[in-house]
Formats: sequence, C-alpha cells, structure tokens
Amino acid sequence: MARYTDAVCRMCRREGQKLYLKGDRCLTPKCAFERRGFAPGMHAKKAQFKRNQSEYSLQLREKQKVKRIYGVMERQFRRYFDHAVRAKGLTGANLLILLETRLDNVVYRLGLAQSRAQARQIVRHGHIIVNGRKTNVPSYLVKPNDVITVRPESRGREYFQLVGEFMGERPTPSWLSLNSEALTGRVLSRPTRQDIDLPVNEQLVVEFYSR
Repeated sequence: MARYTDAVCRMCRREGQKLYLKGDRCLTPKCAFERRGFAPGMHAKKAQFKRNQSEYSLQLREKQKVKRIYGVMERQFRRYFDHAVRAKGLTGANLLILLETRLDNVVYRLGLAQSRAQARQIVRHGHIIVNGRKTNVPSYLVKPNDVITVRPESRGREYFQLVGEFMGERPTPSWLSLNSEALTGRVLSRPTRQDIDLPVNEQLVVEFYSR
C-alpha cells in the first residue's frame, strides 16, 4: 500500500499552517514550522511574496491539506469523495465524516496515539480490537456502538503502560466515550460537521473535484 515517507514537516510548511502531524513535537520549539514558517524549496521565500493564488490553486491546496491531515493518498481520497457524493446530505460534510470515522483517526481521537500516523502504526501492528475482533486495517470505518480497545496481549507493553498518563489530555469528541483505565472507547453516534474541529473549507475540495 502506498504511503508518504518523506519528512512530514514539509507538509505543514507547504500548507502554511500547523497540521499537527507529529503530535506533541508540534507544540515544542523543535517544530519545523516554528523555525521555518515558509514553504519548502530553494526560492520559497521569494515566491511567497509574488504569488497570487488562483481559484484552482486555492481549491488544490485545500484538497491537499485535508489529505495530509488524515494521511490518505490520492486514489483512496477520491474514492472517499465519490462515496460522499452518493450519500445524502452535503458532499463536503459527508467527506469529512467518512475520514473522521476511519479507525486510525478514532484511535487518535481517543488519545491512544499522539498523532494519526502513530495511530495508523498501532492499528497496522494489530494492537487494536473492534467489537472483540482484532482489526489491523487503518481505513476500517467505525459505526455507532462499536467498541474499540487495546488487545489484552498488548497492554503489557511499555507504550500502553504509559499511554494512560497522557490519555484524557486531549478533549474527547462528543461522539466518542473514553474509559482511560480500561484503554477502551465507544462510538456513541455518527459525527456531525460541527464535531470536526479542523481548519478546513471542505467546499473548496468539492469545487476542485467538480471542475
């Protein structure tokens, strides 16, 4: 499966804002965006003062931003968009809701990981159980009443022994419930657009694919 393997801090610099792709590191002075808050490339500093963004450029950048926040590649992202178009309701909101209900994102939202990339790795390594069954597919879409927990065999690992110390520091969304002592979460309902606290304009993504 294709995945991005280059330096993720370049993504934040390219989008001109923090995407919090490295968890707690993004909150420290070590954050690359804090040290070099301009786009990557030899002539980026000069270009940022000369560039007048076209409508297409604004749409493209917003689409790239959403993809990078959730860590999905173009082909998979387009499938999510096609699914969102067929669903009832606003296409942009449907798209974000689909991405938000990915298992790796839910693991991140519950506080079991400090970033979505780390959550993806936790899921891929088989540490997560959904409704009593081991699930190692990060793109698995959760549903209301699904129970997500850490495998009993994994709880003895040093990481999961320490994870309880920072679980709960990040607010748990209203559509999820968390039991930090049991390392367990439950999906209470399907998220709404108001539950998704991301600085994105999904309508620009819809316009990009509707050209």
